[in-house]
Amino acid sequence: MTPPAAGATVDLHLHSTASDGHLPPEGVVERAAAAGLAAMALTDHDTIAGVPAALEAGGRLGVRVIAGCEFSVSAPWGEMHLLGYFLPADSAELEAFLHRCRTDRIRRAQEMVSRLQALGVSVGFDDVLLAARGGALGRPHVARALVRAGAAADIHQAFDRFLGRGRPAYVDKILPALREVSELVHAVGGVVSAAHLKDRATRAVLERFRDDGLDAVEVRHPSHSPDQRARLTGLANALRLGRSGGSDWHGDAMTDGDHATIGSQQVPAEWLALLESRRPASTPTRAPL
Repeated sequence: MTPPAAGATVDLHLHSTASDGHLPPEGVVERAAAAGLAAMALTDHDTIAGVPAALEAGGRLGVRVIAGCEFSVSAPWGEMHLLGYFLPADSAELEAFLHRCRTDRIRRAQEMVSRLQALGVSVGFDDVLLAARGGALGRPHVARALVRAGAAADIHQAFDRFLGRGRPAYVDKILPALREVSELVHAVGGVVSAAHLKDRATRAVLERFRDDGLDAVEVRHPSHSPDQRARLTGLANALRLGRSGGSDWHGDAMTDGDHATIGSQQVPAEWLALLESRRPASTPTRAPL
């Protein structure tokens, strides 16, 4: 694929029905093409199952597709999301790790349903599976099941009443360490970027993460204010970390303070090139990914 034109933009944080997004992978690529993006990263939670279909669509539509994944890792404040980029589709070690994470997602969803039922909410695990449509399970699927059952007016209310941290049906994940995930991603030729840190990204925190293998930080995200973007940019430059950014798009029904429309963050294509330059030197670059 030819290099992007000057001024081209990318979106490095997108979700599909392979996890908790609303469109299939090829549909996400179609929306990226319609937005005029030179490249996009499919970053579903704990799975790269949607990548092959996205790659096929990208080749057809002239959009470079980066194979990505959004991991959940432990952090000083609890849970942090970590974006992995340039992931291979044929790594048994990576897939074994992701399978373990998805298994814990099943355990978590089952426990949430049990807590909801104990509260008198008429929702079953089969309802959650129906909402997930085969994707990696997450709280949004439980929320959608609650909406369909009439227990919440919308997804936001489902989180506010039942599923948000500290709410009666909230269940923690079993979280790996950042170092474990960064070492795995580096071993298969990828890089990792901390997602939507907001004000948690102090210099001390980022230095610790960098020592644990962090390559970059997500600067442009819908939840970041202009001041936060400026501060994150300064920290990334000072600590020699790469920058990433994306809309965290899940679907048109989920555009709020934490999610925005595809391409809205105006992430320069040059950032993607710099991220790619951080890939482990011993790993050959695979152009399609």
